[in-house]
Amino acid sequence: MPLDVNLSSLGLELGTGAVIGFIIGYAFKMVAKILAVIVGLELALFRFLESRGILTVQWDRLSGGLLEATDVATASQPPSWMTSIISTLSIGAGFTGGFLIGFKKG
Repeated sequence: MPLDVNLSSLGLELGTGAVIGFIIGYAFKMVAKILAVIVGLELALFRFLESRGILTVQWDRLSGGLLEATDVATASQPPSWMTSIISTLSIGAGFTGGFLIGFKKG
């Protein structure tokens, strides 16, 4: 039985997914850079205030929270909303390609 595929619709879905993926990937990398700078400045401020005796930082508790966040981020089960996004293959493939290119360019 022949497969009825509308190539123009498939191309439109791939292209739209790629453009949206590029924009989100680019924005994600920019936000990640900004957050890295903010966290770095905050840790430097904590260290400075601790050296002046103004603040006492419990570094083991601070790093424990970061390790817990890493465990959650690397969980084997993806969130359900991500599964539903990827379930549409044509849009998902374009989105993934665009996201990776946007993330690399960012």
